[in-house]
Amino acid sequence: MPTYQKSAEAIARLTPEQFHVTQHSGTERPGSGEYLYNKKPGIYVDIVSGEPLFASSDKYESGCGWPSFTRPIEPANVNNLVDHTHGMTRTEVRSAHGDSHLGHVFEDGPLDRGGLRYCINSASLRFIPREEMEDQGYAAYLDQVEDIG
Repeated sequence: MPTYQKSAEAIARLTPEQFHVTQHSGTERPGSGEYLYNKKPGIYVDIVSGEPLFASSDKYESGCGWPSFTRPIEPANVNNLVDHTHGMTRTEVRSAHGDSHLGHVFEDGPLDRGGLRYCINSASLRFIPREEMEDQGYAAYLDQVEDIG
């Protein structure tokens, strides 16, 4: 089993926006994220630690302005925390090993797929296309990847 962790080298490679989002719980502008309209098969991993987070088969168009997923690919890699910022109470989503801020989870997702909407910043993610998953050490997740509509 691979080891996923936050390192000084990984932090140093982040763009200013990736650093702001992942390390300071920032949010990219709605509609601006690199992966918002990505429909390619593959998985999304933490930009800092590389831990697997979401699969293309669980991605859907929610209309919220950020990539949305119905569930994590590996639930143990996602921590939910209470967030009281901006005068509201929400559930923040952070990566377990990288401790990166990913976004928030809401209970207004597709009911037939569990009812959750993981609203995730593209800046916290790295996309691994299906054809590169095995070479990059993510072969165990190939069965969870399919084309999305």
